[in-house]
Amino acid sequence: MSAPVAERSWQRFSPGLRLARFAFYLCTVAAFAVSLRTIEIIPEFLYDAPEQMADLFGRMWPPDANYLGPTLAALVETLHIATLGTLLALAMAVPVGLLAARNLTPSLPLNLLAKFVFVTSRSVNSLVWALLFVAVFGPGPLAGTLAIAFRSIGFTGKLFAEALEESSPGSIEALTAAGAGRLSTLVFGYWPQVKPAFWSIALFRWDINIRESAVLGLVGAGGIGVALDTALNLLYWDQVAVVLAAIFSVVVLAEIVVTLVRNRVL
Repeated sequence: MSAPVAERSWQRFSPGLRLARFAFYLCTVAAFAVSLRTIEIIPEFLYDAPEQMADLFGRMWPPDANYLGPTLAALVETLHIATLGTLLALAMAVPVGLLAARNLTPSLPLNLLAKFVFVTSRSVNSLVWALLFVAVFGPGPLAGTLAIAFRSIGFTGKLFAEALEESSPGSIEALTAAGAGRLSTLVFGYWPQVKPAFWSIALFRWDINIRESAVLGLVGAGGIGVALDTALNLLYWDQVAVVLAAIFSVVVLAEIVVTLVRNRVL
């Protein structure tokens, strides 16, 4: 007669994994508690927050219709900053993206250099880029355009490089076997495959840049942010309402345009 088989109890997580999960939850709770103490929330300010918001909206109403003209002019400048900045970013990001794609550039130092450029671009906020360029070129839309461009290189270049790396090698191998050069392989092999992704990335980044360029004027980099900063400093809340409504409208309109273009063109 065979010995009875001992019953095995099934456990979802091993003891080591349970300990790791407990340590993660503990660190999360501790970080949350430390953060609450660091930001120094004053309960008295929270209690009367609804009254303060009601008072603020009361000062904004009715909006100053006479300020609509300067606001629209600043809004057009914001669109120009976002559009030109996006185009400059694409022009700079494409060659860096080619260096980052390992199937196109099988060189580890060049790959790392390109990724370093991406990380540098994405790690610096657009307002910080704007402050740097305002210090170099002075206040104005030029600083805002360059800030948008340098901020966008990391986003567009990284996604473009990933799209290149995901290309199907079949057509590339056929062109190479037929004796095509690197430029011909890039134009007729890679580009048809990555073209939809490239234009989707460009449109998406343009949409983001419109939102980011709306606040660059707070540091003197041109656009509608200058009008917003002026109205806030002078406490003209009815003019602030006009500027905020214009920013909200253009952001919604840009989202609609990008969606329509992606659905009907790409």
